[in-house]
Amino acid sequence: MYGQTNAWVLPDGKYGAFEINETDVFILTERAALNLAYQNFSRFPQKPSCLVELAGYDLIGLGLKSPLSFNEVIYALPMLTILTDKGTGIVTSVPSDAPDDYMALHDLKVKPAFRAKYGVKDEWVMPFDIVPIIDIPEYGDRAAEKVCMDLKIKSQNEKEKLAEAKRLTYLRGFTEGTMLVGEFAGRKVQEAKPLIRAKLIEIGEAVMYSEPEKRVVSRSGDECVVALTDQWYITYGEEEWKKLAEECLSDMNLYCDETRHGFEHTLSWLNQWACSRSFGLGTRIPWDKDFLVESLSDSTIYMAYYTVAHLLHNDDMYGTNKPHPIQSEQMTDEVWDFIICGGPYPKSSTIPSSTLDKMKQEFEYWYPFDLRVSGKDLIQNHLTFSIYNHTAIMAKHHWPRGFRCNGHIMLNSEKMSKSTGNFRTIRQAIEEFSADATRFSLADAGDGVDDANFVFETSNAAILRLTKEISWMEEVLAAESSLRTGPPSTYADQVFANEMNIAVRMTEKNYREYMFREALKTGFYDLQAARDEYRFSCGSGGMNRDLIWHFMDVQTRLITPICPHYAEYVWRELLRKDGFVVNAGWPTGSPDLTLKAANKYLQDSIVLMRKLLQKQLLGSKKGNKKGPPVATLTQDKITGLIYVNEEFEGWKAECLRILQRKFDHKTCAFAPDGR
Repeated sequence: MYGQTNAWVLPDGKYGAFEINETDVFILTERAALNLAYQNFSRFPQKPSCLVELAGYDLIGLGLKSPLSFNEVIYALPMLTILTDKGTGIVTSVPSDAPDDYMALHDLKVKPAFRAKYGVKDEWVMPFDIVPIIDIPEYGDRAAEKVCMDLKIKSQNEKEKLAEAKRLTYLRGFTEGTMLVGEFAGRKVQEAKPLIRAKLIEIGEAVMYSEPEKRVVSRSGDECVVALTDQWYITYGEEEWKKLAEECLSDMNLYCDETRHGFEHTLSWLNQWACSRSFGLGTRIPWDKDFLVESLSDSTIYMAYYTVAHLLHNDDMYGTNKPHPIQSEQMTDEVWDFIICGGPYPKSSTIPSSTLDKMKQEFEYWYPFDLRVSGKDLIQNHLTFSIYNHTAIMAKHHWPRGFRCNGHIMLNSEKMSKSTGNFRTIRQAIEEFSADATRFSLADAGDGVDDANFVFETSNAAILRLTKEISWMEEVLAAESSLRTGPPSTYADQVFANEMNIAVRMTEKNYREYMFREALKTGFYDLQAARDEYRFSCGSGGMNRDLIWHFMDVQTRLITPICPHYAEYVWRELLRKDGFVVNAGWPTGSPDLTLKAANKYLQDSIVLMRKLLQKQLLGSKKGNKKGPPVATLTQDKITGLIYVNEEFEGWKAECLRILQRKFDHKTCAFAPDGR
């Protein structure tokens, strides 16, 4: 405000003179006037009152008196980059610190033809120089001028360079800049700004104005405005309450660092939240029946209600004609305090004591909840409210234990949209691909908070893969007599058995962490790859019968959570097992990581030796053009020698000795780096 040299208007912009009250008239866009009308700044409530419509051309050259400006009179001048869907359409010009303002004023000063085009007189422009008002480290008190010169900006039309100039100066000006003028000289800009704003409002030189951050269109097609209405707020940022929320969060299992960072960031800024609305569906605010609880603030501890809902509804959750033993009026605050807050027995309650005790028992049995699954977009509001409200109402041992947040779902790498036809319901997907293929594709769609991608090709491939696996098992069982009998004895047998044990351990871990794509990888894809490698490694000796049966058993159990119908068919019809596979329990096994590493080394060595062999065979065929003919090599004439060192030597041995000294066998961990 102190450094204003002029005001900017858009020459082709549409403005108006709007009555704000009985005495004041504001010049601004109709959009801004509509927002103000809903904020009690209009002669007629919620209706702009326009005295005359104006174009930006009509305002050019208009003499103005601006609050706090060191210039007694400034003028309205043309600027071609003003957006009339942002703010009031009238822009203050501070060329000392705003690169756009500096270049626009510079263009008017050095381009007489530009001034003539819009009828700008010299006395409106030429006498006005930069007024230093803020000192910014490295940029001084004329930051806009310096950064424009550094970036070699020549015109206000160089939008990309001006955007970079703004990026370099605006944030530093706010966080590090120091006021040079006015009653708050010497104070940081971020401290002075709210004080100056409050002073201007207090003396009647400014009004508070709000608008949506971006264009928002309602379902009716109307552009939304910001309305000043009566509102109830919850102050989530209160210091002591925030400490409880942070304590709760620190003990929660969030399954993903990105999710934890999202909650920590939300706790750092969340303060007052408007928790009420005056229309729509919802629950009435108990202390003010004119308002409803807004949707994001509602149902933050509804999981506690689930623990007793079956008792309140007589096992009738869907509103049939069963008589309900308990009426809503009987569920008083005293009753809820007794059930979920450890309060005293509600002696005045008309609910039978046996029922009250049963409800409390149910709540104590089920709470706290171990896991709530929800969308990542609710981290910054609804889920954080859930943490806050649990800590406010319940004892620490009833605080939430875990949230698992997921992303949105895409269809064939594109956003789901009914308008474009890229859309499927669960029922449609099941009808098209089957239930298990749909589940397979959903598991494969993605883990974590990244958006999942349901791909039709994956569903079709799942149908083929599962069908092919059934055919393979049928073939193996039909030729079971050809399999090698007896206990597993060969190296290949040991490796295959170990790979199954690893799959059991890793797949269980992935399921526990709700990493379904990883579970599909370790419990199906990797397991099949191990089976194929085993079949190849056995050669003419054949596969071991017991191991193959064990493989079919393990693979069926591991895939059950994702493809239950397929698994039950294999369990009952092919493996001839009793009961259901879903009740069969999780397989057990002890992985040998040393054997896994040894086999990987062996397999890598085999690949390397094959490459060397191929290189030798191809090289012998080319021969030497300058020397005598070279005899053609064949595989039977080549011998491969493998040398094995019995111990590590030199620096390798010393590294192992250091690691051995630092390893704690009791904790199976290494000592901290400082030790």
